[in-house]
Amino acid sequence: MKLLRFIVVLAVIGYAGWLAWPFISPFLEGTGPDVAASRMATGADTGGDLFGILPAWTLWAGAIGLYLVAALMLGSGNPKAAVAYFLGFIADVVLRLALQQDGGDMAARSGAPATMAAPGAMDGLTVDPVWLVPGAVFLLGVLVVFAGRRVRRTREAGQLNF
Repeated sequence: MKLLRFIVVLAVIGYAGWLAWPFISPFLEGTGPDVAASRMATGADTGGDLFGILPAWTLWAGAIGLYLVAALMLGSGNPKAAVAYFLGFIADVVLRLALQQDGGDMAARSGAPATMAAPGAMDGLTVDPVWLVPGAVFLLGVLVVFAGRRVRRTREAGQLNF
């Protein structure tokens, strides 16, 4: 069970890192801090407002933060990690819905490479590829729930409780 928990924690941290890559990449490219900060600010400004209320980067940062909190809670064995994970999942899905409604996606708005595969390669696929990632992330959430469960030891009759 601990090995499963370790693998799930690494997967959650990896997904949070993948989501945060457009924010992190300007700092890792070797440019100065002022250039990286200005590129990150322009990337955050191009996201626009979600549903006309708040900037896209706030929900994006919230989803990343909640995924990292869930990974830390799961790593320490806290069974409430699933709550933080699914709050991050909801923020991620709302962000995807808002950006799809605007006609773009997160990678295109952040200046990162837009697609993972050529459009012609997905012709035989019956599911929209935009929703394959949230489906996989939901299945990862089910693993978070399973790995976050505490193993309760049963006492036999006559055994003392220390």
